[in-house]
Amino acid sequence: MTIESVSVNVTSPGRNFVTLKIVTTDGVVGWGDATLNGRELSVASYLQDHVASTLVGRDENRIEDTWQYLYRGPYWRRGPVTMAAIAAVDMALWDIKAKKAGMPLYELLGGASREGLRVYAHASGTDYAALKDAVTGYVEQGYTAVRVQTGVPGLGQIYGVSSNTGGKYDYEPAKRAADGRAAIAPSEETWDTPAYLAHMPGVFASLREDFGSGLRILHDAHHRMSPIEAAQFAKDVEPYKLFWLEDCTPVEDQTALRLVRQHSTTPLAIGEVLNSVYDYQTLITERLIDYVRSSVTHTGGVTGLKKLLDFAGIYGIRSGMHGPTDVSPVGMAAALHLGLAIHNFGIQEYMPHSETTLGVFRTSYAFDRGFLHPGDAPGLGVDLDEDAASAFEYTKAYLPVNRLMDGTVHDW
Repeated sequence: MTIESVSVNVTSPGRNFVTLKIVTTDGVVGWGDATLNGRELSVASYLQDHVASTLVGRDENRIEDTWQYLYRGPYWRRGPVTMAAIAAVDMALWDIKAKKAGMPLYELLGGASREGLRVYAHASGTDYAALKDAVTGYVEQGYTAVRVQTGVPGLGQIYGVSSNTGGKYDYEPAKRAADGRAAIAPSEETWDTPAYLAHMPGVFASLREDFGSGLRILHDAHHRMSPIEAAQFAKDVEPYKLFWLEDCTPVEDQTALRLVRQHSTTPLAIGEVLNSVYDYQTLITERLIDYVRSSVTHTGGVTGLKKLLDFAGIYGIRSGMHGPTDVSPVGMAAALHLGLAIHNFGIQEYMPHSETTLGVFRTSYAFDRGFLHPGDAPGLGVDLDEDAASAFEYTKAYLPVNRLMDGTVHDW
């Protein structure tokens, strides 16, 4: 059998998603996630205008060959747009193959290596009291790992912190206009690294006092520190035994982490903006990180990310796959199947999608007391209700821009 049709669905049930649909000549449907937050239409165009026609008539079973065809064939390689497009095709083909086999995808990837996937939640608060309430709520739900972000005195809205006082994280950092219409330009936030460095160690001290040593605490610095600042911060928080410190420096300069490693044993996670195994060569071969943060959606799909994680496993580095709600339920399901199968799984980021989103994407994965399982439905176990999706038109939204106190554009 061969690929009969390829189409792209752009919908916005609470936020924007790009989903690829591949249909074979015998009527089997495969779904793939191609969402690139804030730049969604670039990937939609790449797929619709440049990829779709090249797939029609190809053997849907030749997944590796198709991956190489899309990666090497266009000459222009890597980057988030290209790799998200390849990921969508790859996911859809794996979905089809597993459906034809009548089994969940993880069985085709070697079977389960564990009973479930430990996940971490996102807890935040504008102050410590709100953060503590948020963490308490997740612990009561059975989570054993929580990423914590909190407001910094003297600053306004910052990444990762809920804009309300209840501690619930705002799952859509890509801002639309106040009336829900398309944004004209990104919103801007203000940042001050010295204030952050002075404030955060005390937050971790309080968390350990209130929740003990058993809770896995994660923190995302979001690329905002210089190498020496990150080295000092990682050293300062060592007593609080973070599960990981994420994105402590801008990822473009991988050698910056050498300085952090020299001064601290705090585990490091990085890579959600990296897109291929080649982006990680220095990070992995020099053991500069402990966890790979790339997502299936942005790293060439199941095939692409498995290449990366197999390479990382040789060096004792584990997975920490990116799982925000700008990865659609299709992309999340792909991550869960891959995570269940690989040996070097570490932890999975989990931000539950909204009820609106889940009214469009029908899922089979399930959460139970801090763990996720992809379910045993054939394929990825996620379907897109195209009729429901058609009611939600794409709405332009941008991720924020960050500036220092003097107005200088800074990493966000």
